[in-house]
Amino acid sequence: MKISILFLMLILPFCLFAQEINKADALVSAKFAQREITVGGENADVSEFTNQSIQFAIDAISKTGGIVKLNPGIYNIVAPVQLKSNVKLIGSGKATVLKRGVGVQTKYIVDADFGELKLSVENSDGFEIGMKVQVTDDGNSGCWNVSTAYISDIVDNIIYIDKGLIRDYRSDKNGLISNASSVIEVIDAENASVSNLTADGNRAENYFADGCNSAGILILRSKKITVDNVHVKDFNGEGISWQITENVTIKNSEISGSGNTGLHPGTGSPFSVIENNDVHHNDHDGLFICWRVYQSRVVGNKFHNNGRFGICTGHKDTDVIFEANHIFENKSDGINLRGERESNAPHRNTFVKNIIENNGTGGDGYGFSINSRARDLLLKENIFKNSAKTQKAAIYIYPNGSTPKLENNQFDKYELGEMVFEK
Repeated sequence: MKISILFLMLILPFCLFAQEINKADALVSAKFAQREITVGGENADVSEFTNQSIQFAIDAISKTGGIVKLNPGIYNIVAPVQLKSNVKLIGSGKATVLKRGVGVQTKYIVDADFGELKLSVENSDGFEIGMKVQVTDDGNSGCWNVSTAYISDIVDNIIYIDKGLIRDYRSDKNGLISNASSVIEVIDAENASVSNLTADGNRAENYFADGCNSAGILILRSKKITVDNVHVKDFNGEGISWQITENVTIKNSEISGSGNTGLHPGTGSPFSVIENNDVHHNDHDGLFICWRVYQSRVVGNKFHNNGRFGICTGHKDTDVIFEANHIFENKSDGINLRGERESNAPHRNTFVKNIIENNGTGGDGYGFSINSRARDLLLKENIFKNSAKTQKAAIYIYPNGSTPKLENNQFDKYELGEMVFEK
């Protein structure tokens, strides 16, 4: 088919015009990709050192995506900073500190019912509009039984909230409302990151926060989230918790002094990467891998001086590689495979080139304990050190535990032996 010169003369300008439009779009996109808002100080775009100032910047840039850069300083966190999709929150290193304000708590004096949007309390002093709160009683005080919401109004001793309660709560069963909540939250977001800052939970002045709903950094129902070079310290709850997520990466970070677990992936969080972190002196486990964390990697971390296990894994936590970690001086087991029915056990996990050293400092612990019939469990080229004589056995297998496949591991001497089966 021949194309006439006249047709080419007519169509060519339109093609060139379309190319110019595409070039302009690309330039605009590139400009937006480099967009940055600074926070903190007289020369910043947003000058105040508060969670409100950080949130203003995040909200302003969230439509196009970009960077919120936090200058050095101490930022007063009254309510969680809420990260949005396609936003990078970047601090200026250790000198950028997001510090939780003072905690406040009171009892509610009338039962707080499912779906209710207000609470009648003993004393509303210290609560503020915009704070995030958690509501509990003795029967509903953990994980998905805890209600969280933001305060929308306060009138005398009535606190109004923006989201209905998820349980019936009893005022006569130690019914409590507090402002216990996260420092940073990533909820219903994608392609976002937090880096180069300190999240200070100010544990001494705050009430305990539930780990499925709050953490130093909480990631919930989100994908492709990265936490890099962040110190989460002294949070009265869990250091970093990610629930109902995919492709979350926690790397090059320090998590210390938490009132619960240091790292807590769970509730279906596949494709997690936990790499090159220092997780220590947390009240519970260093790493508690909860339910359905599969096809994930735990590489090059240090888990030490934690209040129970260095690493704990269990329910459907399958196909995870644990490589080149140093697990030492935890109060109980270095690594613990929780008790699960065989159908739900942590199958096909591989532990390779880890150093498991001097755990059991609390007087009762092993290097590696197995409590479930985990199939295809491989321990390869690990070093079990016991210079302090605190690990009673290198590997301890409970009656319901499976026997791992061992390849080229190294063992110090142990009171009970290298691999012991409980009778």
